[in-house]
Amino acid sequence: MIKCITCGAEYDLGEIIYTCKECGSILEVTCEPDVSKDVFNCRKSTMWKYKEFMPVDPARIVTLEEGGTPFCKCDKLGEELGVELYVKVEGSNPTGSFKDRGMSVGITKAMELGVSTVGCASTGNTSASLAAYAARAGLRCVVLLPSGKVALGKLAQAMFHGAEVLSIRGNFDEALETVTALALEGKLYLLNSVNPFRLEGQKSIGFEIVDDLGWKSPDRIILPVGNAGNISAIWKGINEFHRAGFMEDLPMMTGIQAEGAAPIVRAIRENKKDIVPFENPETIATAIRIGAPVSALKAIRAINESGGFAETVTDEEILSAQKLLARTEGIGVEPASAASIAGLKKLVENGEVDKNEQVVCIVTGHLLKDPNTAIDACVKPVEIDADINELSRILSQG
Repeated sequence: MIKCITCGAEYDLGEIIYTCKECGSILEVTCEPDVSKDVFNCRKSTMWKYKEFMPVDPARIVTLEEGGTPFCKCDKLGEELGVELYVKVEGSNPTGSFKDRGMSVGITKAMELGVSTVGCASTGNTSASLAAYAARAGLRCVVLLPSGKVALGKLAQAMFHGAEVLSIRGNFDEALETVTALALEGKLYLLNSVNPFRLEGQKSIGFEIVDDLGWKSPDRIILPVGNAGNISAIWKGINEFHRAGFMEDLPMMTGIQAEGAAPIVRAIRENKKDIVPFENPETIATAIRIGAPVSALKAIRAINESGGFAETVTDEEILSAQKLLARTEGIGVEPASAASIAGLKKLVENGEVDKNEQVVCIVTGHLLKDPNTAIDACVKPVEIDADINELSRILSQG
């Protein structure tokens, strides 16, 4: 069933609904299958390995083989920071971000419901993913993007996969308000994270972390927070495995926001259950440049229930961490992804993260999602003649 997280009102799985009719709050899907973890053995390493925990018809799955992403033990960076560090590399999904997990479930649900048009507002990754999965399913796709605020790699993906891209003179929050109004009129099926089925796919990140660690929880999971669906989805997934008896301990969920777009961090610091939006969010990390995250209530709940933490990082700290991860461990991520690494570094320095903690950092999108920022952060190539003596001279200087 679909259930309101505030008042507990319940709705049928076949109903197209985005917020509670009784109190206007956000919804979540309840999913408590009675299975043994042995059922996952010998299955292909995609998120659909855990299909019993996905509340859609398994016979109608729309997939591009998402999930099963690398879980890299980062010894060099971990030693430098004084923790046992793993990095979950979500940029290895088909369109280069974690959003593919949610879209696989969301589009599968759209096919069950018989809709013909899907849509979203996006800072980039959601639109890229929705466009690809809509194409896979043969559905019309409409995406609204804030004008001039979307990284080139993501815009190219949305257009190339055939989405009808509309550029809004305003920010993400205004774009979401507009497309939500269309959805409520029945003109499209909304697949932003306010749709509870989106987060059902993203919770599989939690499943994979627990599975990769031998059915154990890490001490802490750190991830970037923008619209706030991912942190709450991972917490939901891990709790489902915990209630199923697959594991004993639970992690501290730790959310990192950019300093210029940090309503959830502010709410946590002020011990509030809801946010005051940032009216003009700004950060170089475009994927988390969101001032009024729709899943804020779920994110705050996840952080508080888990005994976790929330912190901000500056754009300078984000770009520094982006380089650090690439040059220390060979993992290239877009700026928003690097917020988790920047946050870990800051939390170690201020004593919030204990030495020798087992930490998993989620990096949410591939380096090539935002190629311009990556290029701007590097020095230009050195131009030389095709001459072995000149090349030798250059190499000897290194």
